[in-house]
Formats: sequence, structure tokens, C-alpha cells
Amino acid sequence: MTPKAPRMTDAESRAWLGLITLVQLLPHTLDGQLQRDSEMTHFEFSVLSNLYTAPESTLRMTELAASTAATLPRLSHVCTKMEKRGLVDRTSCPTDRRATNVQLTPNGRRDFIRAIPAHIELARKLVIDALSPSQIEALANISETIGARIADHRAG
Repeated sequence: MTPKAPRMTDAESRAWLGLITLVQLLPHTLDGQLQRDSEMTHFEFSVLSNLYTAPESTLRMTELAASTAATLPRLSHVCTKMEKRGLVDRTSCPTDRRATNVQLTPNGRRDFIRAIPAHIELARKLVIDALSPSQIEALANISETIGARIADHRAG
């Protein structure tokens, strides 16, 4: 006899389906706003954000791929497009000839900074302003807990 997989309770199902709906709809909505207002995708914004906060605004391709949850081929394709638009530069890593670094250009920094206000406005409208302070704290705790589990799963 094959054991049955446990089913979710009504509360678990409600939470799970709600989360799935959010992770599907929110990126699409953010992507639309960024493309309309800043002529960049949400993924490109994420790449620029990671570079903006990196030391010397530079990361190895492998680090950038990991921090944006992208495959190296996808990241390479997007970086090629961003390089043509003057947002990033790719160079050989001075400490490892096999590696490639990606660096934020002055134009990339400018475009990223210009994109932030409308992006934050939409994040506030859709998420932050809809929640009470205790709900925001709970969301932060929940996100951190699930994020740590996902990181452990990906590493293991």
C-alpha cells in the first residue's frame, strides 16, 4: 500500500495559494511599471540594484547570477543588452582570468537612481501602505524565514 501525501489544511491551503498568487502577479506588475516608466525590465532593475550596492559597483558574473536567481546564460544575454545601452561594462576579473566582472557604468547608476522613486511608489501602493506596522514586521519575518529555507534548499 502506497502512503498518501498529507493534504494541506484550509488555512495552509489559503496561505499557500495566496503566496503563489503574489509571487506570480507582483513581479509582472513591477515589470510593467519599470518598462513603462524607465524602459527597463524588473530583472534589469535587479541587476542594477545588486551592482549599485556592491563594492566598487562590481560583481563577478557568477555572484550576480546567484544574487538575481538567474542562470549564467540568461544573465549573459541580459548583460549584453545592457552593455549595448551603456548601463554596464563587462571586463576580465583581475584576480581570476576565467571569471568575468560586471560593473555599473555612470549611465547605469543614473538610470537606476531615476527608476527608484516610481518603483518605490508602486511598492508602497501595492504592499507597504496596505499593511499595518505589525503586518509589515510579520511579512519581514516570514520572508526572511522562507528565504533562508530556499537558500538552504538551493545549497543542499
